[in-house]
Amino acid sequence: MERVTPLNLDLLRRRPDVEAPELVAVDAADRLLLDLAAEALRRPGRIVTLNDSYGALTLGAAAASGREVRAFQDGLVNERALAANAADLHLAGAYRSCALGPELFDGVTTVLMRLPRSLDELDEQARLISAHAQPDVQVLAAGRLKHMSVSMNAVLARSFGSVTASLARQKSRVLVAAEPHPVTASSGPSTARYDVGLERPLELHAFAATFGGASLDPGTRLLLPHLRGIEQRPAGSAGRNADIVDLGCGNGAIATYLALGRPDVRIHATDQSASAVASTRATALANGVADRVAVDRDDALSAVPDASAQVIVLNPPFHIGSTVHEGTAHRLFDACARVLAPGGELWTVWNSHLRYRPVLERTIGPTRQLDRTSRFTVTVSTRR
Repeated sequence: MERVTPLNLDLLRRRPDVEAPELVAVDAADRLLLDLAAEALRRPGRIVTLNDSYGALTLGAAAASGREVRAFQDGLVNERALAANAADLHLAGAYRSCALGPELFDGVTTVLMRLPRSLDELDEQARLISAHAQPDVQVLAAGRLKHMSVSMNAVLARSFGSVTASLARQKSRVLVAAEPHPVTASSGPSTARYDVGLERPLELHAFAATFGGASLDPGTRLLLPHLRGIEQRPAGSAGRNADIVDLGCGNGAIATYLALGRPDVRIHATDQSASAVASTRATALANGVADRVAVDRDDALSAVPDASAQVIVLNPPFHIGSTVHEGTAHRLFDACARVLAPGGELWTVWNSHLRYRPVLERTIGPTRQLDRTSRFTVTVSTRR
């Protein structure tokens, strides 16, 4: 592509993700990283961006370098936001979305990335860069100071001989890694086993970017035994003729529990995270139910027809990125209202202090409480 004028970052938006005055598409860490990367982007070789939220790094790098940029984003909502922003700015051909793997880093000399919160995720990405990028690769990794720790330097140092830090600006900093040295490949997903009242322990697998890893979070643990109360219903057209949809499947705990406890049931598990989709597939396979758990990467059931599902199970997130916010849960409730057939049910567990019941009553329909602790509430809402 031809060199273009510097990108006006203020034009970027978050859609289709939640948009609100307190939520931004570009932050100070994005701006600092692009400023410090100006010289690196003039170097020959290919450019990769990792963990770009809404397109600031990818489109900014493409505009500054005049070259195509490869981008990996774990979240489908982030991929779609990047695509929408690129279209708005006439930069649709300026980048290419890629999967995370060795091919992403072939011939790469410059990597711009947002530091992930998970050290395991950072380690996974650093190992891939070190093993497959060019020997003179330079990695510039930005974060907000409140989310950074010296442990991140140590993780990068496992894969790179040189790790330095920039001066802070607007409560943000950039770590610069260079001189990759040989490292062993990632050991694969983490695993754990839990007694959840089935004939055998539930075995969970999770890749590095999956929220919560291979743990069984307490909200899900509270929800699981109640799922035995789901009545068998005729399958709708949702998710490959599934009986139950697991929205936001994460490490696959809910989908696999349902499949293990109900041999007659087919599950459609969906998540917008590429890591979560891989984790759910691995969990279903490890527990011998992969033939009845169909897993898709999708954002808010966008690929599922209206009024097609009889039962949806949801453990909604209470955060957007690193910000505690109810917007994602409300967005998923809206999606469930669209996809549920009249009389269909949404089974969900949520943080008790968030008081979602009036929202569920308004969005879905009559809602009854099945369980409640000081931390979590389990409800069933019937689509009116």
